[in-house]
Amino acid sequence: MSKFDFSEDQKREMVKWRKDHIASPEKGVQNGKPYEHIIPKQLWKETLWNGIRKESVLPKYLMDNDIQAHAGTHNLVSSWVNSANLYFPIRNNESLTKLMLEFLKRHISDQITEITDVELEFAFPKEDELHPALLLGEMDGSRGSGQTSPDVAFKVKTIDGEGIILTECKYTEHSFYGCSARKIDKGTTRSNNPDPNRCMKQIKDCDYSSVCHQTDWGRKYLRLLGISEFGKSMLKRCPAATGGYQLLRQQALAEGIAQNGRYSFVASTVAFDDRNADLKACLRTTGIDDFQTGWGKLFDGKAIFKTWTHQDWVQFVRDNQVNGEFNEWLGYLNERYGY
Repeated sequence: MSKFDFSEDQKREMVKWRKDHIASPEKGVQNGKPYEHIIPKQLWKETLWNGIRKESVLPKYLMDNDIQAHAGTHNLVSSWVNSANLYFPIRNNESLTKLMLEFLKRHISDQITEITDVELEFAFPKEDELHPALLLGEMDGSRGSGQTSPDVAFKVKTIDGEGIILTECKYTEHSFYGCSARKIDKGTTRSNNPDPNRCMKQIKDCDYSSVCHQTDWGRKYLRLLGISEFGKSMLKRCPAATGGYQLLRQQALAEGIAQNGRYSFVASTVAFDDRNADLKACLRTTGIDDFQTGWGKLFDGKAIFKTWTHQDWVQFVRDNQVNGEFNEWLGYLNERYGY
């Protein structure tokens, strides 16, 4: 019996879903090839829940904040659209904000007392010392493209002061991707890594920070992160090398913010689909059986690491809403994603 492939399963489900919800049956194109689970680019807004699809809601938010929506929003298994449908409605609904507050208290920290803002593709202003260019050395890019800008950020208040929760959202992806500095690109103007294999050594045989080619590009990720004793006993390769690059970048961003001292509470978090077994195990060859329980223990620092599933969030709303207030939205999420 062949192994269940969650990603392919969801593509098949989206092909069924589009028949009743997308205006055109035309196949969209991705990487030069047409696919049934891809729709024409100009129709991408039809992949959004009605409550955020209006020009005055999510599209206006993206334009007003100069945010680049991901290039793959016309892909029906887009994690960017998935996260927007799940979490952007919180921004403009007081009742949903209250529910998310209680949810975060349970899943992230009981010290949280208020949600003050919800942002997509979050980054501090360019002149701010906490902007990725200054904090991480990411001189190129913008919100949503070419820089570490978490999919969702929750600005909060805690019993001790201000806090921020940075959230990477995943849907069908198999991993958090490999480090860009390990790829040899003859067309780049940046220096290529002279020895990508050094990143694959066990930690007892390699100081990842001293050999990191991202440092040659001016990136400060590993300079901000200290490997814990647990990490020193477990890592079979650099944690970013083959499946944890996005996790490492967000953890470095969170740790840099925490070290700055402006916020008394900083968390790097992942929200993902519980059915995605490949994602859970994507760091196994790195030495971590399940990123949910192992990633946060790799580092000594001020920023914490937590996870939750999209199913957890949707079920929490379903169980705690008043008088069926969110039944229409919940019905959409169930029909679209099975949540």
